Amino acid sequence: MKAMILAAGKGTRVRPLTYDLPKPMIPILGKPVMAYLVEFLASYGVRDIMVNVSYLHQKIEEYFGDGSQFGVQIGYSFEGYINESGEVIPEPLGSAGGIKKIQEFANFFDDTTIVICGDALIDLDLTSALFEHKQKGAMVSVITKEVPWDKVDSYGVVVTDPDGRIKSFQEKPKQEDALSNFASTGIYIFEPEAIDLIPVGTMFDIGSDLFPLMAEKGLPFYAQQRFFNWIDIGTVTDYWSVLQSVLLGEVAQLEVPGTQIADGVWVGLNTSIDWEGTTIRGPVYIGAGCLIESGCTIIGPTWIGHGSHICTGSEVVRSVLFEYTRILPDAYLEEMVVVKEYSVNRAGDLLQLPESGKHEWGDARDKPPEMEPEVQAELHSASQSKPPQATHPKNRAETTAALPLGVS
Repeated sequence: MKAMILAAGKGTRVRPLTYDLPKPMIPILGKPVMAYLVEFLASYGVRDIMVNVSYLHQKIEEYFGDGSQFGVQIGYSFEGYINESGEVIPEPLGSAGGIKKIQEFANFFDDTTIVICGDALIDLDLTSALFEHKQKGAMVSVITKEVPWDKVDSYGVVVTDPDGRIKSFQEKPKQEDALSNFASTGIYIFEPEAIDLIPVGTMFDIGSDLFPLMAEKGLPFYAQQRFFNWIDIGTVTDYWSVLQSVLLGEVAQLEVPGTQIADGVWVGLNTSIDWEGTTIRGPVYIGAGCLIESGCTIIGPTWIGHGSHICTGSEVVRSVLFEYTRILPDAYLEEMVVVKEYSVNRAGDLLQLPESGKHEWGDARDKPPEMEPEVQAELHSASQSKPPQATHPKNRAETTAALPLGVS
């Protein structure tokens, strides 16, 4: 068996996370979502994986390389061109068109192939799915899950007969037009004959073009209804929800990294926390090389990326901070995702730093903001009246320290 990971899209619904990051590289517990997929495939003995890439393709290629660190072989098919100015222009061919390009080039798909969208976490029983696929003599099998009716416009939905044969396929229908609420999970099992139906050199999509064609022709095209974890990162709100669920321990087989220093509190290497007046209520992960100043409040589920700086008096509540985020003194963030100069709240409202009025966050790699002279004097006076923090274990903790009294 071989595999194809679809990774050429721009991920427009997940902006600003994808302004300078391809969607398959969005991190979950500090690791790209696509890395979980590669590990999943490797666990079932899949060793040959092709990936179609386009938007910010180099970031995927640089991270995964030839796949040897995962025990697999990974090949890439770039979709785009370089213009007269030497600029790389992404030009995706559609999910099916990308597969056809690979097949035309060197006939890679000469065996049963699992095709997976590169932006979801799954724990499908692949052995069982393959058995059903072969038993029914399917040309293509679509792995489906039931979704709420008010969510059908986010998915391709299938209508089947009692044997599971797909009679029609609707790509993201309006709720009033939907004939089913069984959604395609973006996990497909293909036989090589299905790829013969895809035209050469044409923008062609699996859900919008190939599947309706197969249903119309009455080909052996089946849906499988399976019970498994399928966590799709469709929007920024979805991403926020995923991190909340992961930190709460609601997603099996995903463990928070770092060292646990308190109940529900994990930290990475070389992270410094000043516990004077600080409250941290888990589940919270604080990445490597972070600085948490005194008087902070951090309420979980919260993920703080490596190299971040939480300044005195600030509060971070149920939020996700990407790496190198500085939360400024006395700032208050609740249910936010912060990535570089952007923040997005739970409702999906986007804010960029120049538009934000009072700045509450910034880049931790920038020079820290200047403090008012009276604040500097107060801090200097306090530092003269007590031992330096580095030698005051009750007020300062690093990743190897014992549980401080201020943790709750």
